[in-house]
Formats: sequence, structure tokens, C-alpha cells
Amino acid sequence: MKPARSLALLALFAFLAVVALVPRLWGSSAKAAAPTFSKDIAPIFAKNCMNCHRPGEIAPMSLMNYKEIRPWAKAIREKVVGRQMPPWHADPKHGEWTNDTRLAQKDVDAIAAWVDAGAPEGNPKDLPPLPKFASGWYLGEPDIVFQMPTEFTVPATGAVSYQYFTVPSNFKEDKYIASMEARAGDLSVVHHIVIYVRDPNEKQPKRQDIGTGLLGALSPGQTPFQAQPGTAKLIKAGSDIVFQMHYTPNGKETKDRSMVGLRFAKWPVEKVMTTTAAWDARFTIPPHAENYEVKASWEAESDITIWSLMPHMHLRGKDYLYRAIYPDGRSEVLLSVPKYDFGWQVYYYPKNPIKLPKGTRIETVAHYDNSTKNAQNPDPSKPVRFGEQTWEEMMNGFFDYTVDAPKAAASGSSGQR
Repeated sequence: MKPARSLALLALFAFLAVVALVPRLWGSSAKAAAPTFSKDIAPIFAKNCMNCHRPGEIAPMSLMNYKEIRPWAKAIREKVVGRQMPPWHADPKHGEWTNDTRLAQKDVDAIAAWVDAGAPEGNPKDLPPLPKFASGWYLGEPDIVFQMPTEFTVPATGAVSYQYFTVPSNFKEDKYIASMEARAGDLSVVHHIVIYVRDPNEKQPKRQDIGTGLLGALSPGQTPFQAQPGTAKLIKAGSDIVFQMHYTPNGKETKDRSMVGLRFAKWPVEKVMTTTAAWDARFTIPPHAENYEVKASWEAESDITIWSLMPHMHLRGKDYLYRAIYPDGRSEVLLSVPKYDFGWQVYYYPKNPIKLPKGTRIETVAHYDNSTKNAQNPDPSKPVRFGEQTWEEMMNGFFDYTVDAPKAAASGSSGQR
């Protein structure tokens, strides 16, 4: 054999040997690089999951450590990869939101890879410190707490009409509220709490609607109300605090005495926030309707800034959309919720508060599924109308807004306000 040919064959054999070795080396490297819970996954859970998945909170199971999380690994992978958890329902094509709970794609990929590798624990020494959560109150200790004046006995079965409880604020001066958090005495029977403010000395407002006097609420999956710096809600001196309670019996008679905690604004308040809604109460959803549409609208009487949006429907709610129709005829989608979920009543806080000129019409469009295709539907054979109970329906497009300061005149103005 000629030397040149021998060298060529040796080179070929060496190349083939390397090629055969690469998969084993790659597999070994991939195995060594598999994410571990302690080092790679625990920080993701601490940041995105533990706030709800801990004892006493709204999630159905605690996910505070490896022992609690490991049995749920495959289910967690399915929910995370399918973008069902953490829950977020706004269409990303329209708007950006400060409270967007969606995981970054790299975190989704890390959780999937971790589960696919057998969900290894790793070295517990790599664990990050557990986050510190406020005990009892999501937003921290309130400045003042109001309780229902008496306990209410919730029967074991049957429908319970809305209950109203009034507590005097005893405020001797006006108070500006930066945040509000309602907490159920017995979460197993409290479907929602809505807190209203009533000034006994105030006449009926010019525009009376479903949002008039609304301070905030506790609903399934809902985060507490928080104002942005420079804004606040106002409780006038001498006003009453009104609890609207919706109870759902759970098969066992129990007692409830819910409460609400308020935190006062620690900043100069430049704008007072008002809650209102584009809503309708005159609709009837026919039996077996799969995509019944209801519209409502609200027109701005001044230049305004919107600080949050919160759509509300019941079990037949399918999707919800807010659209701004400007005075010049232009229109813009402010928020689209293509898969509404009654179990998650979410405030959507825009990263850039939405400024709308006087005369802008906010149109809300909702669709309902009253058919057998809707697994939550109590009875598709019956028409459905507006009502307070869960098996009835609502079409409430809530939003918080402030009125903008009038613009200075184009000429002859000092520029001062």
C-alpha cells in the first residue's frame, strides 16, 4: 500500500471514530447540563408561582418546596408549556400590562427540560432564599381595617341573595386611598366581596352606574386594587363603607365575617381616581346560543386617563374586548381577552396609562356561550338574563380613570393652572 493512500485511510478511520464518539459526548454533556430544581427551577417558582401557591392563598395546592412540587411535575409542564399557568388572558397583540404574569420563553423551556430530565432535585445548597410574603395581607399591613359589623350565617345549601353590611368610616377628614384589599372570613363560601363608599350627605351623582362609589373588590383570582403614584381614590369625611357579599353555600353551614384593609396615599395626590363601567343589563341570551354578542358603550365627557381595565362576566362568558372610538372616527383596541375565564377576575394595568380625549367612546363587546359546548354552563336549555347570581349573567366593562387637567388656552394665557 502506498504511503499516501495509507495516510488517507488512517485519516478517514480517525474521522469516523470521532463521528461515532460525538453522540456519546453530546449525550453526556446534555445530561450534565440538565436543569435542577435547586439551581434553575426554584427561582422561577419563587418569582412567578409561590405568591398564589402557598398555604392560605387562592391556588389549590402549595408549591413552596421540592417535596411539594415534585408530584405535580408532569402536570406543571403541561400547564406551563400550554401557557395556562401562570394565568394570563389578555391578547399580547393589544397593549402591554405592568402585571403581565406570562413566563419568559426561556423559563418555559427550562421547566420543560427539567421535567423531561426526570425533575432532578439537585443540590439543596443551591436553593435561593424563599421570598418573604406579607402575613395575612397581600399588600402588607393596612393603615386601617374595617370588619363586617356582625357575623353572617351561610346555610349549607340553597341560593343566598346578595347581603349588604354598612360600617361607618368615622373619618373626620377626607382620606385618599392608595390600595384596598378585601379578605374573606371564610373563603370557602365567599364568592366575592365588593366594597362601596357612600357619602350620606352627597346627592345622587350626575352619572349613576354600576361603578358609582366602587372602591374595590375581592373576586376569584383578582389582585387587590392599587393606585399609581400621584393618584388615589377618595373617601370623603363621614362616609360609610358598604360590604356587598356574594355567598355560595358549600354543603356545610358556616359563619363569615369578612374585612377590608385600606392603605392611605403617602404621596401628594394630583388626580382622584373614579371607577365606572361600560355595561348592559337588558340582554337575553337565547338557549343553546354558542356565540351571542352583547355591546355597551361609555363616552368621555372630559379628557381622561385610564389606569386599569377589568372585564366581568359569569359562567357563559366567552370573550371580551374594549375598543376606543375617537372623535375623529379612528378606533383602537385597548384590551382583548379572547378566552375569558370566570375563575380569574383580573385588573389589567397598562404600562402606559391610556389617554383619551373628550368625546371618545369606549365600546365593550362580549360574547357568550350558552350551549352544551360550554362545560361550565349550568343549563343551556334556558334563556339567560342579567342577574347577581352565578347562573345568571353580567356584562360589565369596568375601568378606573382620572380626569385630566384642562389645557391652557392657545393665546393670552400665563401657562399657569
